Amino acid sequence: MRKTSSSQLVQIGAGPDAAAEGGRRRREPRPDWLRIRLATPEKFQQVKKLVGNLSLNTVCTEARCPNIYECWGEHGTATFMILGDTCTRRCGFCSVNTGRPAPGVDVDEPEHVAQAVASMGLSHAVITSVDRDDLPDGGAGHFRSTIEAIHQRSPECAVEVLTPDFRGFEGALETVLAARPEVFSHNMETVPRLYREARPGSSYDRSLDLLGAAAQKVEAGEYPGRVKTSIMVGLGERDDEVYATIRDIREAGVQVLAIGQYLQPTRNHLPVDRYVHPEQFAEYRDYAMSLGYLHCEAGPLVRSSYHAHEHVPDAMKPQSV
Repeated sequence: MRKTSSSQLVQIGAGPDAAAEGGRRRREPRPDWLRIRLATPEKFQQVKKLVGNLSLNTVCTEARCPNIYECWGEHGTATFMILGDTCTRRCGFCSVNTGRPAPGVDVDEPEHVAQAVASMGLSHAVITSVDRDDLPDGGAGHFRSTIEAIHQRSPECAVEVLTPDFRGFEGALETVLAARPEVFSHNMETVPRLYREARPGSSYDRSLDLLGAAAQKVEAGEYPGRVKTSIMVGLGERDDEVYATIRDIREAGVQVLAIGQYLQPTRNHLPVDRYVHPEQFAEYRDYAMSLGYLHCEAGPLVRSSYHAHEHVPDAMKPQSV
């Protein structure tokens, strides 16, 4: 077997299967802008070992994030995934395990995440989770405990949470925001028309309402943080639908937006419909900023937590309070 060089350029994602003659499907080559440099320096190995020793899950590995080599290897950062590794929903684009989770939650997990954040010396930590529709509060209380544990152990660290929609559980949003995360995020993921196929069990309006409710608390001065979301392109949406979704999200009061290219994790997931050119991503970003977003990160390899620390101004960070 040929070994892979630690600096080898690789193309990521399973790639789209374009329809071909005779009912067969052919592999469409990925463009050059989706090449990443595979590198596993000492810092990458340190982060990997720390995550393993504390029995933590990360979205970096579970969701096969293309930026893991940059984040773990260059920045020493990771996005921690709490509430287990099994999701109660089955989104067509996501590689996280789905099924029936083990009952309850790991009560030691918040402190383990806080320990990892402190050990890594992070100034910005991102916490996300699987969907846990089996829990009475959707996992909101566990998010609050994790945020509080990080703030207690690393008071200088800003915390960004990327939550599920909690399926409308009453009081869930208030529970999370009571812990004062510096950024509250929930991903819209795609345009309304594709929800039935890409996000079964989820609702475009419910996700938008959750973000809108958080934004209202910012406007009312009840929550001092920022509100953020992310969408993907390449699932089959049209550009006019992308622009309409960007507009819907801004009208809900969301301040920060990330837009990235969908990459098929395995052949069992939804195929890639198109590869969006970097120039088109620049147009998405320009349009978003024209609507009044405070920050928009847009590009082929952008993910919800990519360069997350860059959109939190110094005045909002804990050490500046």
